[in-house]
Amino acid sequence: MTTTTEHLLSSVQMAHFVAHGSLRMDAVVPAEMNAEAVQVFGANIPPVPYGTPITEAFPEESFVRRLVEMPEVAGALRSLVGPDPNIDHHFIHVREPHEGRAQPLHADAIIDVRPDAFDVQLMYYPQEVTLEMGGTLSVPGSHLRRTNESDTGRYQNLRGQSRLVCPAGTVVFLHHGLWHGGRRNDSDTPRYMFKIRFNPTVRQRRLWDTSDLADPRVAAELSTVFPWYETATGRLELYNRVLLWRALTGDAGFDLDHWVTRVSNRPQEVPA
Repeated sequence: MTTTTEHLLSSVQMAHFVAHGSLRMDAVVPAEMNAEAVQVFGANIPPVPYGTPITEAFPEESFVRRLVEMPEVAGALRSLVGPDPNIDHHFIHVREPHEGRAQPLHADAIIDVRPDAFDVQLMYYPQEVTLEMGGTLSVPGSHLRRTNESDTGRYQNLRGQSRLVCPAGTVVFLHHGLWHGGRRNDSDTPRYMFKIRFNPTVRQRRLWDTSDLADPRVAAELSTVFPWYETATGRLELYNRVLLWRALTGDAGFDLDHWVTRVSNRPQEVPA
């Protein structure tokens, strides 16, 4: 997979991903590929073993290979997980018309305590998704809250949750820990969503276009607070966000409002 710097994410976009746990690219896939996708998904896509390289998982010129090698998609993937990631798994989600059920909130991983690495899930929507069709529900900023896979399923209607409505050809990249769930489809049309989970094979440090790393909008993005955050406990989201940004940039001194510096202060000098 080859990319050029103009297709890599910016530091502001990376900071948005670190804060929100997702990055959305509307209508990035062309109409002819979207039409092809529905046919391909109807015929299914064979599963692959966990940890399969992209080049082995999807044959050259296959639909999925062409999807992940689109310049905008490939640039985002390289920025998030680096070159030559492995395929953890992929799945075609279909919500049938009026099926009357929805997924509970969940994350697609067991408790994952990695502070310096993450998997990325690509979610591709080949059709326009209307409110009536349901779409994917997600909770922005939930990805660094340490919970087990389905422990969030008892929660409903969190303040600030986002229900996806999007044009055809939209691709969304999710941090593996983001709380989400497919909503029920109340329309007369089947709804398709294709998911691929990517595992990095290199250290996730400064993989994006860092020319705007000093842009004030980076800190502004990282300081985003979401409506569902508790007054006190919600500060832990900012704390974990700073740790992740330090790991991604290699800047051990980065902080937001002194949150991490304050609680990691352990002077070693012995008083005279």
